[in-house]
Amino acid sequence: MASFYDEMAVMALEMITEFGQPVTISKAEPGEYDPEMGGEVPGAIIEQIAQGILLDFTGQEFQNNSLIKVGDKKLKIAAQGLEWVPDLLNKVVVQGRAWSIVPPLKEINPAGTPILYELQVRS
Repeated sequence: MASFYDEMAVMALEMITEFGQPVTISKAEPGEYDPEMGGEVPGAIIEQIAQGILLDFTGQEFQNNSLIKVGDKKLKIAAQGLEWVPDLLNKVVVQGRAWSIVPPLKEINPAGTPILYELQVRS
C-alpha cells in the first residue's frame, strides 16, 4: 500500500503536469581513459524530461536572500518519475531557453519521500 507521502508525490506530479510545462534536465557524464588514444574519450550528455513550473521571485524573497540576482527564476520540479536527482552541475532548458542551476537547491521530502525540487536558475 502506498504511503501518504507517495500519494502526495503523485499528486504534485499531476498538478505540475497540468499547470506547468516540460523541462529538460541535462548532465554531462565524464569520459573514460582510452589507452589507444592516450587520453580521455569525451563523455556523453544525458537528458531527462521533467515537469516543472517556472516562477519569478517575489520582492520579499529578493529582500531576504542576497544570492538572488535580477533575472533569476524559481523552478519547481516534480520529483515523481525522475531518473536522477537534479544537482548544481546540471543544466535545464525551459521554453527553449537554457538555464544554469545555482545554489540553493531545495528538496521537499517529508519523511524521506521526495515530492518536489525547488531550484534557483539563472540564464
